[in-house]
Amino acid sequence: MKKIEPKYHSENKGHYTPGIISNGMLYISGQLSIDPDTRNVPEGGIEEHAKLALENVDRVLKEAGLSRSDVVQCRVYVSDIDQWDTVNQVYAEFFGEHKPARAIVPVGKLHFGCLVEIEAIAEVYQK
Repeated sequence: MKKIEPKYHSENKGHYTPGIISNGMLYISGQLSIDPDTRNVPEGGIEEHAKLALENVDRVLKEAGLSRSDVVQCRVYVSDIDQWDTVNQVYAEFFGEHKPARAIVPVGKLHFGCLVEIEAIAEVYQK
């Protein structure tokens, strides 16, 4: 296994690694809608939260040398299922024509007051 740890400007006290490569796959831990450098949560609504969570996924992908098109599956956790349409729109803009397998799961309250958390699995190509 290989750890993927982007360089953040603040300490994350959670007992996990942002990404792990194992057997040709990158497993990205749940990325909250919190800025990992400042630990600030967006002041806007669900759209800003979804964008930030996806940017955090992208940051782990890039640290592993991968791109959005390498993502095979995402699990999107939202604090309210009524946010589905907006999250779906932001997600579609982020991935463009690429459509990974996905689940959107309403979970209620998330840590730090975040409205979105996203975990992902990406394929690692042997180069």
